[in-house]
Amino acid sequence: MLLEPLDLIVFIGYCCLIVGLGLFVSREKKGHVKDSKDYFLASKALPWWAVGASLIASNISAEQFIGMSGSGFALGLAIATYEWMAAATLLVVAIFFLPVYIKKGIYTMPGFLLDRYDARVRTTMAVFWLLLYVLVNLTSVLYLGALSLNTILDVPMTYGIIGLALFAMVYSIYGGLKAVAWTDVVQVFFLVAGGLATTYLALNIVGEGNAWEGLGLLRQEVPGHFSMILERGEMMIPDGKGGTEDAYGLLPGLSVLVGGMWIVNLSYWGFNQYITQRALAAKDLNEAQLGVIFAGFLKLLMPLIVVIPGIAALVIVNKGGDSSFIQSMTDPVSGLIKSDRAYPTLLQLLPAGLKGLAFAALTAAIVSSLASMANSTSTIFTMDIYKQYINKEASEVKQVTIGRIAAFVAFLVAALVAPALGTLDQAFQFIQEYTGFVSPGVFAIFFFGVFWKKTTSNAALTAAVLTIPLSTVLKFGMPNLPFIDRMGVVFLVIAALIVAISLYEGKGKDHPNSIEVNKELFKTSMTFKIGAIVIAAIIAVLYIIFW
Repeated sequence: MLLEPLDLIVFIGYCCLIVGLGLFVSREKKGHVKDSKDYFLASKALPWWAVGASLIASNISAEQFIGMSGSGFALGLAIATYEWMAAATLLVVAIFFLPVYIKKGIYTMPGFLLDRYDARVRTTMAVFWLLLYVLVNLTSVLYLGALSLNTILDVPMTYGIIGLALFAMVYSIYGGLKAVAWTDVVQVFFLVAGGLATTYLALNIVGEGNAWEGLGLLRQEVPGHFSMILERGEMMIPDGKGGTEDAYGLLPGLSVLVGGMWIVNLSYWGFNQYITQRALAAKDLNEAQLGVIFAGFLKLLMPLIVVIPGIAALVIVNKGGDSSFIQSMTDPVSGLIKSDRAYPTLLQLLPAGLKGLAFAALTAAIVSSLASMANSTSTIFTMDIYKQYINKEASEVKQVTIGRIAAFVAFLVAALVAPALGTLDQAFQFIQEYTGFVSPGVFAIFFFGVFWKKTTSNAALTAAVLTIPLSTVLKFGMPNLPFIDRMGVVFLVIAALIVAISLYEGKGKDHPNSIEVNKELFKTSMTFKIGAIVIAAIIAVLYIIFW
């Protein structure tokens, strides 16, 4: 299938706008040489709306558009818990963690660990994050993006991976976070507008010309796909290999509200370099917190854009659809209907012009996340590895150069590994599970580091070293334990070890690098308080309706 001329005009216009804007904002004033603060923290000049837009553009990627729509096709609205719980998590991060980070004036999450613990903890976690960003995050986004190009335009997977990597590199490697953040503002517009266009089309097809009726028909046709809290054995879904698996293993009941889901979200939104880096680049704490509130409202909207189309695709398939729709949903190698093909298949049905807009939205989601991940990878490598162990006297210009090289290498490695993900049915779940090997340790280290003054460096190092081995042992030793619950168990074990080691080693005394927290540090503006109350109320209503 080829894009119509109007679609090509819209899409090419989008590409030119993003690259042009990225290069434009990357310029420096005459006589000023780009330094590390400019490159890695956008000169600490982002207003709240740019912070919020960049947070969402960095977060929403192919793993949501393709992966979450695929999970919507397979197990329904329950997957939206990642989005709605994220909105709640953002409030916690804005109130309790951002004030500490900004007061410390840090560049990176490992930098915070050095300040609170020691160089061993910093380096261990820096290496973990680098491996995670390159081998899981960058790799999966490149794969899912290439999958969409393959499904929509029949572009070979290899060419799609290379093309997306090159597009993201054009402006992000040169301009750094400033280019990434300001282009993200435009990317979010395309992301929301194009995403809503696809949702409208999908509902219009289900409702035979009436999108509102289509939304109602979804609940009639697949009522089980509108339960937010799943019970064991309630829903069997395709496993991507011709068999089935229990959806409870992916979203285990109440654990999504009171268990491991909090570890997933707090680790991602509170201690993740390519997310927190946006808030660290804000003009001040209030702008950062308001930006997080803005992002929270956008997160509430996301399931309408990335989950509902997947459910609509299921209804179309169940009703028999047309042969071309079914064929497009079918993997050419295995002959099985693949959940992750739902969103790209729907894009093919859009009319001229809207198809280009929706395709631009998908591309915006992909390249903004790629650019963000690569920039944060280069930030951690430059500030926490290169400057600490290779060249401690590196000049500002040298740091920027190394950052660009590191970003290029990250793209190269991810492009080489991405094709190996071709056997997955729900890539979104792959990302969540393998990110979860690190999340329990990360959460424990930061939580105790901020809120318990007695936490020692050796206790934190133990948590860092054991998080992956413990997760691996439980994965293979207890294969029926849902991975979200596994994260909860690993966190509890690590938390117990941190407490025991700290009390034994510290003899009940506060650690010399402990953080002084008080009520004044956590004060927020009235605007923030009102926004937080509204978000909390909306989340409560959504769960009551779809329980």
